Amino acid sequence: MTASKRDRQNAILELISTREIGSQEELRQLLFKRGWDVTQSTLSRDMRDLRVARIPTAHGVRYSVAEPASDDGNRAPLASVLPQLFIRLDGVGHLIVLKTVVGAAQTVASAVDTEANPDILGTIAGDDTILMICRSEQARERVSRRLTALGRKMR
Repeated sequence: MTASKRDRQNAILELISTREIGSQEELRQLLFKRGWDVTQSTLSRDMRDLRVARIPTAHGVRYSVAEPASDDGNRAPLASVLPQLFIRLDGVGHLIVLKTVVGAAQTVASAVDTEANPDILGTIAGDDTILMICRSEQARERVSRRLTALGRKMR
């Protein structure tokens, strides 16, 4: 990663952690005021790299950064992000379809991939929908139970 990219991403993290930002355009304008003239596609890539997602708050939908795993390793990133971003899930055969809040599917899919669960062969994420391919129907049932339990922790 270049120093310029690292500095820009640090500026994004600092802005998101100190302000309530509800759109990429708002964030892009704030970066511009700090000397960063970025395109929407560059900003989208940075936000994906940084695991930034839009989450619902009492003041509307805002950007937030997923909590890192704790130092003791007991709290996985998925356990940090899923309760805030989960809507519902359904499954059939070897497949799970998980719905998230708008803009959060890639963040959740990345957290699922990071866990390297042997029951999950892979994920494909869109904007608010994730397709998970499991090894078997039994694997899908185990994964579905866990994701539903994690997703409902804050509800």
